Amino acid sequence: MTTSTPPSWSAAGLDHALARSRAEQRAALGLYLPVGYPTRAAGLDALHLMAKHADVLQLGVPHTDPVLDGPVIRRAAAQALDAGFRMRDLFDAATELTAAGTTAVLAMSYWKPIEVYGPRAFAEELAAAGVSGVLVPDLPETETETGTGTGTAASTWQRAARAAGLHTSTLIPPRASDAHLAALGSVTSGLIHVPATPGLTGARRPLSPYLPHLVRRVRTLTGLPVAVGIGIGTPDQAAQASAYADSVIVGSAVIRRMHAQPGAAAVTAAEAARDFAEGVRRARPPAT
Repeated sequence: MTTSTPPSWSAAGLDHALARSRAEQRAALGLYLPVGYPTRAAGLDALHLMAKHADVLQLGVPHTDPVLDGPVIRRAAAQALDAGFRMRDLFDAATELTAAGTTAVLAMSYWKPIEVYGPRAFAEELAAAGVSGVLVPDLPETETETGTGTGTAASTWQRAARAAGLHTSTLIPPRASDAHLAALGSVTSGLIHVPATPGLTGARRPLSPYLPHLVRRVRTLTGLPVAVGIGIGTPDQAAQASAYADSVIVGSAVIRRMHAQPGAAAVTAAEAARDFAEGVRRARPPAT
């Protein structure tokens, strides 16, 4: 496996979580929640309870233009921003979560908030908080102004992540060629993400019938563990994807339940986490 990230104590959290789930002959469960949703306090309570069932927590950075997200995550991000989310909330939540247990923590952010904050400072603060890696789903791969004034946004971020010892995860684009997947694999570490359904997050439709083949193809071409997300809406779908993926990521389905029970958001999130954990545990071992 080609990796762009040197070993570090924070990155090792994800590696250990994947190794542990593999030893238990199951896929790892990743759960996503925007930081600050539905409020700072309730969101942090929810994350602590979700950590009891998840192998990986993916902390989302709320953004005003989440171009890959459907209405569920858009609404949650807007609510977090309206409640006063600041980037410091991400670092504080990550610090508390990594200090509290063995669940690995990843961050998910669109490029613009990272660019505004400063890629180097963002990476360094995440590593100091114990975060294992970052997924930037819209990271530009072409020449662009990057805040540092040099190179591409992708190369700017990769330099910052390498220096901080963070994994850089990648979301593969639709209909990527073999050459493109191999190129993405050369600059990705930790996990490479594959959409379970086409389109935006939160879709309620069957998983793509081509997903098992796509996962095998991505794993073969990149040599990386494969996470399946975007469209895992039920525990049954989590079980289905767990049969061939190394990790399953769930976000909108948990947030949808929290939104339906605003007075008990944290408890509802924990119940959803438990249901999806049961789903991944009843699948056959992921392919190696």
